Amino acid sequence: GREVFSVTQGLCTRRRTATASPMKLLPFLVLISSLLDYGCTSASCNMTCHKDARCEVQGGTTGCYCSQGYTGNGITFCYDDNECENATQPCGEHANCTNTVGSYFCMCAPGFKSSNGQQTFVPNDGTSCVDVDECSNEGTVACGDHAKCENVDGGFNCSCKEGYQPSTGKLQFKPNDGTSCQEKPKAKCELYKDCISEHINRTLARISHLKTPLEMLQEINKNTLGPLLPVDVISYVEALSYSSRNTMRYAVSDNEALRNTTINVLVNTVNNFLQKDKITTWEALPVGNQRRTLTKLLHTAEQAMLLVSQNFKKTTQLDANASDIALKVFAFDSHHMKHIHPHVYTGGDYIKISPKKREESHPNGTVAVVFLRYSNIGSLLSSPKNHSSKDTSEQRQTVSSSVIAVAISSNPPTLYELEKITFTLKYAKTADKDIKCAFWNYSADTMNGSWATEGCELTHSNSTHISCKCNHLTHFAVLMSSGGSVGVTNYNILTRITQLGIIISLICLSMCIFTFWFFSEIQSTRTTIHKNLCCSLFLAELIFLIGINMNNNKLFCSITAGLLHYFLLAAFAWMCIEGIHLYLIVVGVIYNKGFLHKNFYVFGYVSPAVVVGISAALGYKYYGTTEVCWLSTKNNFIWSFIGPACLIILVSII
Repeated sequence: GREVFSVTQGLCTRRRTATASPMKLLPFLVLISSLLDYGCTSASCNMTCHKDARCEVQGGTTGCYCSQGYTGNGITFCYDDNECENATQPCGEHANCTNTVGSYFCMCAPGFKSSNGQQTFVPNDGTSCVDVDECSNEGTVACGDHAKCENVDGGFNCSCKEGYQPSTGKLQFKPNDGTSCQEKPKAKCELYKDCISEHINRTLARISHLKTPLEMLQEINKNTLGPLLPVDVISYVEALSYSSRNTMRYAVSDNEALRNTTINVLVNTVNNFLQKDKITTWEALPVGNQRRTLTKLLHTAEQAMLLVSQNFKKTTQLDANASDIALKVFAFDSHHMKHIHPHVYTGGDYIKISPKKREESHPNGTVAVVFLRYSNIGSLLSSPKNHSSKDTSEQRQTVSSSVIAVAISSNPPTLYELEKITFTLKYAKTADKDIKCAFWNYSADTMNGSWATEGCELTHSNSTHISCKCNHLTHFAVLMSSGGSVGVTNYNILTRITQLGIIISLICLSMCIFTFWFFSEIQSTRTTIHKNLCCSLFLAELIFLIGINMNNNKLFCSITAGLLHYFLLAAFAWMCIEGIHLYLIVVGVIYNKGFLHKNFYVFGYVSPAVVVGISAALGYKYYGTTEVCWLSTKNNFIWSFIGPACLIILVSII
């Protein structure tokens, strides 16, 4: 049968009729289906929908559908669809999505602008957000004096120009956030006299307006509490010397409380320079500047203490201690000299002074005795770690105790004269090292100094303490010799013996090479091996003789060490080849002479080159040391020679 479609009151119906041929009815059915669809979609909709919905017939069903941008059942509710939350970056990169009722729009993020120049745009219209270069127009961004603008995606940063640093410590900052660019202290300017002088003058200018030495000390003390640059150390030591030298004597003469306060502030100020965490700053100074500045600091502390102590009007004993420095002052008049014996026991150290005996009659006057003990400056006054033992003036001396200072001031000068000073210092003994009592011998004009032993002698020592006696005053300490017991004279003798032996060896090797090379009657595999062995030894010894001590030029020294490494390994390789050849002769192995010679040359010269090449690639900085042009022992680099040499010896033995 067949079906007939009809539309009645907006509804599509169908009924069955008589049957007909399917093929004949096909065009008719297509036409009826088209008419049916049109009638179904265009029929009137009588349903009541939500205000944000519309009535539609979709897929043969009449219903209420929420408008675009809304979600709901269409009849009772239609909620706004927040497209900005329901999708990931609907507006694209560097853009912000803003939802509206039934729709949304896009705006570029701060620091970006739309490619079409409009403030808002809709997605997928070809608009993108591009970065705004705020730094392209100098008038737009005001980073401040000595600052520069740096553009970044979506914004910009300000940073200080070369030679300046931010006042707040922030490397990147924004305008008007309280950051300004200040001239950067030149951390390495201690290498340049002009820079040091400029920095010292600025420091002195900052304290010159202060009226009293106490105010100066307090200002220096405040500025040296925190971390210091090397040039700051030099400048503030100079400022401390200036304040004590020019005003200390007269400004505290009449006020005992002021004297005591001044002494305590002075001790704390000196202590600021010598704390453990400041030692690395001192070590950053060149050795010459380091020692001169430290000597000036010690000299200033000693003289300032004496200047203040001379003004005590009555017998006084005063102690002032800080973390790394200890002070004791004795002040008395001539009437109490017999009853006062200045001495101090501090930190395991004992110091005592003995004056010369005087007749009963002596002039009236006053005496001031100052004891100072420094805990941490020994490493700064020791010989440099890379100090050569060939230096005749100072062989690797290490300060192994605290440093003590004793100073006396009497008025008149003949009132209290020193006979001797005895002291016992605690020290760390190291086996097989010489110990001695020494004093820091320096010039008050140049502040150049070095350790000396004249006038001092060791009276007793054990594993923890050493007792000494000296006939003068200054700064004392216990020294240890860390350069070995071989003196300069013995060193020179051994050097000459070595050089003579090498010269004789070179002469003999040259004769052997000449013989093996030019006498054809003795040419053989064995003489070929000997010839190459002699050549390797000859070159190694010649390089040793010429360049082993040429350590002033780092590049030349490194090349010398590399060549020595290569030719000595080549000599060991040819020794191994000699052993292999003897083994082949003994066992009677028949071999191709040309092939064997070729492999001998490869092993004798190429294998050492491989070892040296790998060693140089991995640790080129270990070729050449500050003492000799040979391999460094750091990080066991010396094993790049010892290892292959031991392996060759082992193969030869087997």
